[in-house]
Amino acid sequence: MAATERSRLGRGLAALIGDAGDESAALERARGVRRIPIELVRANPRNPRRKFVEEDLADLTASVKEKGVLQPILVRGVPGKADQYEIIAGERRWRAAQKAGLRDLPVLQLEIDDREALEIAIVENVQRADLNALEEAAGYESLIEEFKYTQNDLARVVGKSRSHVANTLRLQKLPASVKKYLAEGKLTAGHARALLAHEDPEGLAKLIVEEGLNVREAEARAQDRPAAAKGKGGRKKTKAAKSADIRALERQLSDALGLSVEIHPRGQSGQSGEVRVRYKTLEQFEAVSRRLAGRR
Repeated sequence: MAATERSRLGRGLAALIGDAGDESAALERARGVRRIPIELVRANPRNPRRKFVEEDLADLTASVKEKGVLQPILVRGVPGKADQYEIIAGERRWRAAQKAGLRDLPVLQLEIDDREALEIAIVENVQRADLNALEEAAGYESLIEEFKYTQNDLARVVGKSRSHVANTLRLQKLPASVKKYLAEGKLTAGHARALLAHEDPEGLAKLIVEEGLNVREAEARAQDRPAAAKGKGGRKKTKAAKSADIRALERQLSDALGLSVEIHPRGQSGQSGEVRVRYKTLEQFEAVSRRLAGRR
């Protein structure tokens, strides 16, 4: 699909889910809001959202009992089945309507294919922060694998930065136990990103949960304690945390050079090791090279 077509589609999606956008595009695609029996509507098996918090659902159910379903549910016809509809966006409202005992509900029917239905489901949930990080990553991955999206395409459609999309997709590489913490809400996406480059993400994740560390504290632990490096015979040994003196020296060197400096002692005595100086541009590299060589 061309980038211009995806850009146009993104604006149409915003209008469909109630944000400011090209509302005329939404009206052209819709058959109009109408009420249909609730038993004719079914959930979308491809909905990226898998977890529905019962407490939140109970609050919505109470609201629906009092005021009804105020915003129409987006649906499409089920191929080969007359008078059967599949939810595109609004499954939470549909579930609350069922719990509230409603017999019918307002729907907006669209004529769209699988790709567009998945796009709308992802956009609606992402823009309303209804997805956890893993659900969001799974939705992005589906669009990439099934419909050949690039990360730039996804960023335009969902209204996020390309780096956000890339970092979210990387969460799929985490171990199963860490993903479980994420799904349960014990870890945030910020915690998970701190774990990605760590040598023992499972061990650090457990530590974060047990000690209730915030994201900044988790990032500090990830840098200071890269535990579980493998030793001889396949055994794991834990590297000692950096001492206060080492961290102070890192700060002094960083201030002197104007660049990020890391010191990594080796062995129990710490008499050997390495110093890493990070630069982002060629100009920074040339500047630090001149200073180390004693030239201005």
